[in-house]
Amino acid sequence: MAPGSALIPRLLDLSPGTEALRYCFALPARPESVAGARRLTLARLDAWKLAGDARDAAVLLVSELVTNAVVHTASARVVCELRCLGRSLRIAVQDQGHQPEGPRLRRSSDDEHGRGLFLVDALSESWGSDEAGNSCGRIVWAELPHGTDQPCSTEPPC
Repeated sequence: MAPGSALIPRLLDLSPGTEALRYCFALPARPESVAGARRLTLARLDAWKLAGDARDAAVLLVSELVTNAVVHTASARVVCELRCLGRSLRIAVQDQGHQPEGPRLRRSSDDEHGRGLFLVDALSESWGSDEAGNSCGRIVWAELPHGTDQPCSTEPPC
């Protein structure tokens, strides 16, 4: 299976006039990879000309989702996908092993772990998790509006 292929949604509207931008990267499931995921995300969002609060929220979401995949799974690598479709940005992180019940918000503020999902919940329009298509891991995703009136774009270089 090609890296990231399990992240492709079953249905995607690519009718004429609809442009989807997609970027996917894989990193070792190690704590130092979280900073690398933030850098790669920031560079791609800058290339897509997404700025401001939406860009900052997206970088924070990637950081939290990759951290959860590194800390809470038995993965050798994590795969992150950014997809900009219309006025929405979808972030998906796939791990290689997970707890049977998947990620969930913890209601107690005394828990040392689990607070990152409160950030994901607060910053995203929607989020959730699904089994990876090959029964090897889980995909945790979040969607947010990218904060501009214009669809995502890539302008040709000068």
